[in-house]
Amino acid sequence: MRYVLLIAWREFVETIKTRGFWIGILLFPALIVLGVLVPRLIEKKGIPTRHFVMVDRTGTLAPVIRTALAERELRRQEEALVEFARTAKYQEPFSYFVSSNRVLDLPGWKQSAGTNWLGVRGFVAPKPRFAEVPLPEGVRDEGSLETVAEALRPWLRGDRKLTSAAGEAALFAAVLIPTNLAELAARPNPAGTNVTAGLQYWSENLADTALLEAVQTPVNAELRRRAYEGRGLDAALVRGIEQTRAPVVSLNPKKAVGEEQVGLSDRLRQWLPSAFVYLLWIAIFSVAQMLLTSVIEEKSNRIIEVLLSSVTPGELMLGKLLGIAAAGLTMLATWIAGMLLVIAWKAAGVTPEQAAAAGAMANLPLDVAAILRTTWLLPAFVMYFLLGYLLYAGLIIALGSTCNTIKEAQSFMSVIIVFLMVPLFTMTFIPRDPNGTLATALSWIPPYTPFVMMNRMTADPPLRDVIGTLFLLVAFTGFVLWGAGRVFRIGILRTGQPPKLVELLRWLRKP
Repeated sequence: MRYVLLIAWREFVETIKTRGFWIGILLFPALIVLGVLVPRLIEKKGIPTRHFVMVDRTGTLAPVIRTALAERELRRQEEALVEFARTAKYQEPFSYFVSSNRVLDLPGWKQSAGTNWLGVRGFVAPKPRFAEVPLPEGVRDEGSLETVAEALRPWLRGDRKLTSAAGEAALFAAVLIPTNLAELAARPNPAGTNVTAGLQYWSENLADTALLEAVQTPVNAELRRRAYEGRGLDAALVRGIEQTRAPVVSLNPKKAVGEEQVGLSDRLRQWLPSAFVYLLWIAIFSVAQMLLTSVIEEKSNRIIEVLLSSVTPGELMLGKLLGIAAAGLTMLATWIAGMLLVIAWKAAGVTPEQAAAAGAMANLPLDVAAILRTTWLLPAFVMYFLLGYLLYAGLIIALGSTCNTIKEAQSFMSVIIVFLMVPLFTMTFIPRDPNGTLATALSWIPPYTPFVMMNRMTADPPLRDVIGTLFLLVAFTGFVLWGAGRVFRIGILRTGQPPKLVELLRWLRKP
């Protein structure tokens, strides 16, 4: 055992002292944070103002669209001001905060500040999402809409730019409204009918449909209002009736009496294990790759032959497994400690009253902390990581011992990667039916047990599933390690082409 521990310590030290190991530890959380923040930042600042022209032959719908776009822009400014209020360094400009949570009482602030309610020191209003511009020079609102559209083509294709005092800008879209739009919209089109006439929306950008939706919504609402009034109905009354909704309260029968109502924390409890499954997958895959690289490098450099002159193949294999496992646990401990520190920092000093005023999303760290404190998520995560790592590491170290280069090992790794993809495909489905047939069946397949049972952990799976799958996983992992030892002792000193499957099976039978 002494030699096993020496080899394990050597593998551990050689792994953790590399820059790549620590870069990987820091890079993964950074990618998670960037994956959340960057799309929001791009949505706010990365998308340019979309310039469009509008030709309204009805003479009445353009003002409706402009009013709707102005209200939409006002809401964006309000949201930006509230966000600024939450993160502002100085509370002096804001006299309308709720408690000490820096939650702005927007109506009170607007009433107090009057027309200059956006004029807060340090606040920069977001640039407009959409901006209507006049028709380009040389394009006249005359003739048919098809003639206008044809004249606008150079600008819509990007061949020509709009010119103004602010500089050049691209024309994003053109909205052309025919005179008889109300007649065309009087009756719903039968399913499958090809609509050849209507409001024309010209744009070469087919992915960004925000402007089209912002135009369609007020136009449809206005046409419905006119239809109501044309039939002698009170449009405001009809809209009020259309907004009638049955109140629905989600209740969980497993919760205590008086606490049955389902909130964000309950939904988080159901979906949080999926995040741990993804983390488990990344950890097992990353650590197994470290092991494969270590084995093949030492074999190609002939270091293995020197080591085997002092220890047995079984001691060498076990030492490598334990050393890389320790490195993997170090990586996981760093990630989990960082997560717990962030949660503790966010939750520190927050009273129940402040938590209630801050809202559901602001309480997310508190909810995560409560779930981790009251469930077996963290202990189960460590246990399933170790068992899952030993299972897949046994396969990888056996296959790696038969290869001489990383290139040869890639063909074997591709099969294991495909096998490992199944838990990812089912990761979002299992929380919706954690004790259903699919989840239960996959739980009893040992290679998938760590991921599937981790995903079911907060759903109170039957005790027979928890204990039975655990014993089966331990037994199967032991069998894999036994077989890996048989292959490793022969393959580690072998050179030349990797053995075929029949030869591998013959190695397993050798005493």
